[in-house]
Amino acid sequence: MSYQQHLSMGSGSRPARRNFEFGRTYVVRPQGKHQATIVWLHGLGDNGSSCSQLLENLPLPNIKWICPTAPTRPVALLGGFSCTAWFDVGEISEESPDDWEGLDASAVHIANLLSTEPADVKVAIGGFSMGAATALYSATCAAFGRYGNGNAYPINLRAVVGLSGWLPGSRSLRSKVEGSHEAARRAASLPIFLCHGTSDDVVSYSYGEKSAHCLNTAGFRNLTFKSYEGLGHYTVPKEMEEVRNWLTARLGLEGSRS
Repeated sequence: MSYQQHLSMGSGSRPARRNFEFGRTYVVRPQGKHQATIVWLHGLGDNGSSCSQLLENLPLPNIKWICPTAPTRPVALLGGFSCTAWFDVGEISEESPDDWEGLDASAVHIANLLSTEPADVKVAIGGFSMGAATALYSATCAAFGRYGNGNAYPINLRAVVGLSGWLPGSRSLRSKVEGSHEAARRAASLPIFLCHGTSDDVVSYSYGEKSAHCLNTAGFRNLTFKSYEGLGHYTVPKEMEEVRNWLTARLGLEGSRS
């Protein structure tokens, strides 16, 4: 699937156009009653296949997992080397400029994947590393009710999970939420579960912690941040077990009502 966006470069100039070709999407079907659908986003250079293999072994029989693959694009962090990436990034820090066009393209793609789910099925987004960053960007779009480009965000997100990730657009988040009563209401009601290892050498623990603090102070108060002593930039069974328990409770799975 491709996503095209035209940017006006000012009067008298020709518009720039970036075309994002998303890769293959993998789906893990629910083994029990279909109660929730979660789009799970891989990290930089990975693909949806590896995510689907991890998630199909997670004992959550009421969840349908959708695991898309990001576009292959040059990434500034890698010196322009091309690999799968949800957006371009120069460095993983709050000083790095945000690739709003790339973020919006991925958020639109994710929303499109969720848009055809049945009305009685709860929908959520999760991810690892850059995938977690993209999930958190989608969370902010859901709170604002629009993408960064101003177009309406169409999905009623019920939960967001981010493992070893960070928050894009953190510098302007608080003012955007505080400027809208509806945004503040949606932010306060959206459950978010963040996990980060203290020995992460790719996305520093301090940056993950700061991202969680930024979300919380901006009004995303239904947020849990879990630290894992000695964990690097990867997942471990204990972490995934806590994700399973959190999703079960927040989404009212296994026949419970919420």
